[in-house]
Amino acid sequence: MGDDSESPAKEFGKEIKYAREAEGWSQQQLATKLLCGQPYVSKVETGQQLASPQFAEQCDRVFGARGVYARMRRRAADAGNPVWFIPYLELEREALTICDYSNAFVMGILQTPEYAEAVYRSARPQESTTAIKKAVEDRMRRREVFDGPNPPTLWVILHESVLWSGVGGRVTMRGQLRHLLAASELPPITLQVLPFSADAPSRGVPFIVLTRRDGTDVLYEETYQRGQVDDAAEAVAEARAAYERLRADALAPADSLALIRHAMEAHAHEHHPRLPPPDMGEVQLQSGQRRQLRRMGPRVRSFRRRPRP
Repeated sequence: MGDDSESPAKEFGKEIKYAREAEGWSQQQLATKLLCGQPYVSKVETGQQLASPQFAEQCDRVFGARGVYARMRRRAADAGNPVWFIPYLELEREALTICDYSNAFVMGILQTPEYAEAVYRSARPQESTTAIKKAVEDRMRRREVFDGPNPPTLWVILHESVLWSGVGGRVTMRGQLRHLLAASELPPITLQVLPFSADAPSRGVPFIVLTRRDGTDVLYEETYQRGQVDDAAEAVAEARAAYERLRADALAPADSLALIRHAMEAHAHEHHPRLPPPDMGEVQLQSGQRRQLRRMGPRVRSFRRRPRP
């Protein structure tokens, strides 16, 4: 049965309520111990809101549960995703570095709700509004990886065609590109654009190379029906080499942001011209000219922590 009483958020909330009542605490007393507000505890317990990772970790501390609630909350967050996608989500949460190449859509973790909804509606026209809304919420929840004390470094290469597509219409595209510009200001995130004028891409399909905390790399790529994680040394090495070639052919980060800004402004017009912004020289856009990279890996920078609930 698929009613609200069996939602993962409600099941998690019930467990918190049972634990609180077993200790003889009121919601306000628990909120004080968790350093959050009583209304937040109430929403979690009734399933109106899935608790944040920080809330679950604090519950483990307060109840002496040794990671039980953190694991339970993680399973609740993953419940709405396809089974084959969960291994990637686990890697994404634990990754040291995420290197993404996208040639059709903005990668999920950087999508706006409106853009994600347009993508889902196109791919799943038979789904109900409720199901689409749930899928969008699950996708937005992936941003939590940047809320922790050790967020991954994210390096994204977008093919220029992504900037000029009409996903969701001009208003949605403007909002999505504006969001990319804002995301690029976060220390762990770097964006590059592979321009139309570059050579043929070293890889014709989107893929992601993740580096685990132990330094090993993993490849993730999707087929028509599902995605798969591949840690075979040969496949990972080939993907890493392809990514370095893409990085060399792409515009420098500053020029990439200028192109994203230009595309955003162009989407305000019904017939937008696909022209380079005036501050980008011809040399930067000429086909076949590669830039020398000063470093082969993403920049690792500190992350500004956000307040916990």
